[in-house]
Amino acid sequence: MKVGVLAIQGDFDAHRRRLEQLGAEVVLVKKPEQLDALDALIIPGGESTTFLKFLEKGGFLEKVREFVRAKPAFGTCAGAILLANQVAPPQAGLGALDISIRRNAYGRQLDSFIGQGETQLPGGPLEMVFIRAPKIERFGPGVEVLAREKNDPVLVRQGKIMAATFHPELSGDTRVHAEFLKLVRNGRAK
Repeated sequence: MKVGVLAIQGDFDAHRRRLEQLGAEVVLVKKPEQLDALDALIIPGGESTTFLKFLEKGGFLEKVREFVRAKPAFGTCAGAILLANQVAPPQAGLGALDISIRRNAYGRQLDSFIGQGETQLPGGPLEMVFIRAPKIERFGPGVEVLAREKNDPVLVRQGKIMAATFHPELSGDTRVHAEFLKLVRNGRAK
């Protein structure tokens, strides 16, 4: 299976290392035509408005939008914001996931933290790294909550789309990426 990691900003290399550790072939995606050969895509953290400005050039945004309609995608932090169908404050996005999300809801850089959260993934509590993280304020009936930090949903899945408001690539725990690869292999995680 060939998984792309959007390599515009954020710690895309940490995602690459994690995916390779789990046996996936990884492509660092910097051009829209690279999407054609992929089975799945990860949109990493960073700054969502910066992502949008870059993607709006040369039809890249529309190409990514088409990709996430057809194939599995996983967005972390800013990637989750881009996948959401509603963002506060309002901004454009991909509209692939039935969630409302608020940018920088946990505060400024100084408010970043590492926590433990309950998860439906096997193996007990999940380490979660939050850096200027967004917050999922609403999720639709077709969205499954896979993990929470306190009462807040922080890892969700809808069909072939996953999103995390934290950075699983910065934790030593491989379960989140493994769950995404399972979704890619099966078309839909069980």
